Amino acid sequence: MSIETEKKKTYRSILKWGDPNHIEEPNKRLVGYVKKYMAVTDEDIKTPHLPALDEVKLDTPSALSAADLESLKNIVGKDNVDISDYERLRHSVGYSYYDVIALRKKAKIPLVDAVVCPRHEADVVGIIKFCDEKKIPLIPFGGRSSVVRGLDPIKGGISLDLTKHMNKVIKVNETNKSATVQPGMFGPAYEDYLNNYKTENSSTGYSCGHFPQSFEYSTVGGWVVTKGAGSLSTGYGKIEDMVLGLKFVTPKGIIEIKDYPRTAAGPDLRHIVAGSEGTLGVLTEVTLKVWKFRPDNRSYFSFLFKNWEGAVAALREIMQGEFGLPHMLRISDPEESGIGLMVEGITGGPIDKVLSLLGYKDGQRCILMGSTEGDKDTGCLIKKKVKAIAKKHGSLYLGASAVRGWYRHRYNDPYLRENLMDMKVMTDTVETACSWENLPKVWAGVRQVVKARKPSVCMVHASHSYENGSMLYFIFISKIKPGDEIDDYLNYHSSILNAIIDNGGSPTHHHGTGRLMAPWFEDFSGKTAMGLLRAIKAELDPNNIMNPGGTLALDFKGDKKKSFRI
Repeated sequence: MSIETEKKKTYRSILKWGDPNHIEEPNKRLVGYVKKYMAVTDEDIKTPHLPALDEVKLDTPSALSAADLESLKNIVGKDNVDISDYERLRHSVGYSYYDVIALRKKAKIPLVDAVVCPRHEADVVGIIKFCDEKKIPLIPFGGRSSVVRGLDPIKGGISLDLTKHMNKVIKVNETNKSATVQPGMFGPAYEDYLNNYKTENSSTGYSCGHFPQSFEYSTVGGWVVTKGAGSLSTGYGKIEDMVLGLKFVTPKGIIEIKDYPRTAAGPDLRHIVAGSEGTLGVLTEVTLKVWKFRPDNRSYFSFLFKNWEGAVAALREIMQGEFGLPHMLRISDPEESGIGLMVEGITGGPIDKVLSLLGYKDGQRCILMGSTEGDKDTGCLIKKKVKAIAKKHGSLYLGASAVRGWYRHRYNDPYLRENLMDMKVMTDTVETACSWENLPKVWAGVRQVVKARKPSVCMVHASHSYENGSMLYFIFISKIKPGDEIDDYLNYHSSILNAIIDNGGSPTHHHGTGRLMAPWFEDFSGKTAMGLLRAIKAELDPNNIMNPGGTLALDFKGDKKKSFRI
């Protein structure tokens, strides 16, 4: 069922997630489940849908003149300017479902005119100055893991690839417990550098504390400008909580924010850069908090609850307990828990019968998983408190094995999307933040909309929580409509986003806004707030060269409450 990407320059090699040599074979029980509930036939599995194995050949040449290209080469060097078909296409898409299905269909999509790789900050300054004078759009490029169409070059222009050269740790400050790093460094390289940074002051090394599911294929700069969250964010915080200082190049000049611990000198400009998604300028370095690397101190725990209400109540009480926070803490709703237990072979077996007799019934029961990092004594205290709260809410303690398994496989799930799409099955995710008060309504309201489409699966978990609320992450699965793959998806996605907003959720918690969420952004933020954001944009980027064409709704022109269409 899985397809090897034999040709290096195929559409498939661009749309495929992650390691080009890694094929994530789906669990046989999962395949059986999909066949049964999605009416997938053996023929569907035998003949992959839109495999996209053609070699990339574009019929749209670069719009840049020979003189423009020569000017760019004079700034960054001739080896750092690329107008090949393959690289132009690869730098024009992210990994949203829309991007992937458009590549499978070889649909007409906007393209960048050149890929430019700056060697250092001076190159970034020179490129921005050149593009501003020529009014050439410029889109900062990192790991390409955007799932909200943050890279769509609606107006063409230049993709500024920061990963080739600007990918190093500048310094680790052990006194301040911080690291200064360039934006194009990928997560694993950053974490590995910190883990192995051992001096006479620290024999343990350090950790970045930020582990999104895209960790292996996302960059430090991308984390910051999209306000990402990692799997351990309940304890460490989201990326904006880690930013201490930064340098940011805009068409109007450089913004430099020192790494003071706190200051009352006006609004915090770090939070203008964080979440700006390439619309205001280019991040050239960032100083972040780091933590001691002590993996041997990690503790694990998991519980089974009789229902969603009990799991949510326990989650809220843990977050409001004031005894310290687990670093990873997540609950899965009945459908997600049920599929997880089915995949592990629990459902229908002898253990399942015992669980049912104890009141933990399939279709109702929910799993909670958690872990702690850092100081061992603090971790023991947190685990003890969590166990007491979970017991109070009628849970069954499951131990550590499920959590250890989750850690081993936490980066693998995105690989399964290709398998499902080959089988004519659509799968995508949306996430939202909501108050504890609104959480039941958001969960029920969105599930109702997702499940109204037959057949469909709607798995939900809460994996980033706070004192006043939590994030809900919806994974929806349904059948592809062959021939109408794009519009069908966009209409379905719109109905789900409307359900989130109508029931009191935010448009996004950590995926960013991009263009996918732009139709909802102004109504969510309010006209006065949007006026302020547009005024900042006009001041820093008066010629609108930075990632133009709908991102953050700054220049959005389209249907409200209807997913972005080109």
